[in-house]
Amino acid sequence: MKIDEAPDKRTRERVARSILVNGPSTAADLAVRLHLTAAAVRRHLDQLAEEGTVEARDQRPGHHRGRGRPAKVFALTEQGRETKFDQQYDDLAVSALRFLAETAGEAGVREFAHRRAAFIKQGFETVAAADPSLSPAQVLARVFTDEGYAAGVRELPVVNGQAMGEQLCQQHCPVSHVAHEFPQLCEAETEAIGEVLGTHVQRLATIAHGDGVCTTCIPHTNTSNTSSTTRKKEQVTA
Repeated sequence: MKIDEAPDKRTRERVARSILVNGPSTAADLAVRLHLTAAAVRRHLDQLAEEGTVEARDQRPGHHRGRGRPAKVFALTEQGRETKFDQQYDDLAVSALRFLAETAGEAGVREFAHRRAAFIKQGFETVAAADPSLSPAQVLARVFTDEGYAAGVRELPVVNGQAMGEQLCQQHCPVSHVAHEFPQLCEAETEAIGEVLGTHVQRLATIAHGDGVCTTCIPHTNTSNTSSTTRKKEQVTA
């Protein structure tokens, strides 16, 4: 790579990471977010598209504001996730889990998945204690972000005057390729989320199964009830 190409490469990496963290974005959104001109962003997007790192998509219904044709949004491709971010050990992880499945069966894989998901309970208790002002979904977003999931929170719409809750959005999944073959990883995470909240939660989409983002509906809960439920479970299992 020539020396004068290095700044362009770093900028393209910034563009790709911004899409990773914030989800599918328009060129205008990226320009504002990264303090670049619209022309510069489009040039980098064209290069990333040519490399197969990003792809242009139509905006989802209801997301367009104003007149005229809606602007395209740019999303990371599977190739982009593989080559630019932390999935270089996927083949090794898949091979290890295949071996575990052959030697210990389905129960062994599930046990491994639940042990891996233990970071959710451990992190939830730590983050919630450190910042009581956070909602349960916001606590989970911090926990998952610390584990490389680039998570955030969106408010669900109000229905009949009642707030329906929040949506945990994971723009990146460091184990998505492994979870594609071993969905037990996703299932264990969902179960762990429900356990720390003391309520049923539902995953609407997962990167592992081809969606652009992992989304989990988090209904509004009484945090004191959640803590009480957790304590009761610990007393029963003690």
